[in-house]
Amino acid sequence: MVGGLSLIVFVPLLLSGRSDLLMIGAGAQAWLATTINMPHFMASYRIVYRSRDMIMRHKWASIYVPAILLAYCALALWRSPVSYELVTLLVAVASGYLAWHYTGQVWGMMASYAYLEGQKFEKGERLLIRTSLRILLVWHVTWFLYTQLSNREAVRPLYALISMGTIAALVLGAIGLEKMRRRTGRMPPARALVAWIALFVWYAVLARDPRAIFWVQIAHALQYLAFPIRVEINRARPRPAYGKVAYHIALYGAGLLIVSYFLGQALPGRAMDVIGNIFGEEPGRAVPILILMVINIHHYFTDGVIWKISNPEVRKELFAHVQPAGAIGAGKDTGASVPAPDYSPIPRRKVRQ
Repeated sequence: MVGGLSLIVFVPLLLSGRSDLLMIGAGAQAWLATTINMPHFMASYRIVYRSRDMIMRHKWASIYVPAILLAYCALALWRSPVSYELVTLLVAVASGYLAWHYTGQVWGMMASYAYLEGQKFEKGERLLIRTSLRILLVWHVTWFLYTQLSNREAVRPLYALISMGTIAALVLGAIGLEKMRRRTGRMPPARALVAWIALFVWYAVLARDPRAIFWVQIAHALQYLAFPIRVEINRARPRPAYGKVAYHIALYGAGLLIVSYFLGQALPGRAMDVIGNIFGEEPGRAVPILILMVINIHHYFTDGVIWKISNPEVRKELFAHVQPAGAIGAGKDTGASVPAPDYSPIPRRKVRQ
């Protein structure tokens, strides 16, 4: 789930030299998106909307941003019979935000899995690795412009330059990881390495076939799902009323799939008919695009709010299965230093002290 499966699939495809990396039809894509990609959106909603306290604590994620997006969609639909500019703009915003989302998740995973192994990235190592990820972020945005603009020649020089820059990104990240190895005397955690390497492979796949963004989204969703599922397991364990953890997680998974089916399969069809008629929009055009973009952008924003590892409550829920009761977030009482907002993990040795 960390990215190893995507490497097993993508690397041979790249080495094969084939240009068509999508290989499946629209129907299969829709069902895979409904059963894997959409549930990773719903898992983040489960966290932010699970209680009144969470909703009120994160009002921007739970109330304000969704309201702004819905108002924008209403305006875009009102304008759609005349111009698709507002719809296109929302797609562009979602695509740019996606680059931040992908690279940010990789860093969060690297820091989290290093934490689980009792390791920590020092300042210089973090700077090198995060710089490599920021170069990839710029590549992702440039790739979107190059593949989607009608006049791609205008951005071809920039795209070529940033594509060469990904080699520098690979070198910088490798130096950061090597510095960590020399300092600690052992290799960085395999899961942290796989998450970092996988992103380079994903972007190589996108450079070969832009339509393969579908498979990259699936791989990303699998990465993401490991984290909310871990939180759900940790929250279920100390609550016997739920019964066995496996039973609770089965219900949790079924709930995600049911809601995902409604939003991925049932809602767009109904929305196309009802909302399309209201705004005079031809069914099947703007409405499903806007629904998908709203879910994506809201998820990206929500993700940035609920996964702040600097938040003691987030650390407690995510790492409860590997920490003594009350140790996480206890700060000076346990000798543990509170991680900085850049996801710096707490050294396990200090927590035990």
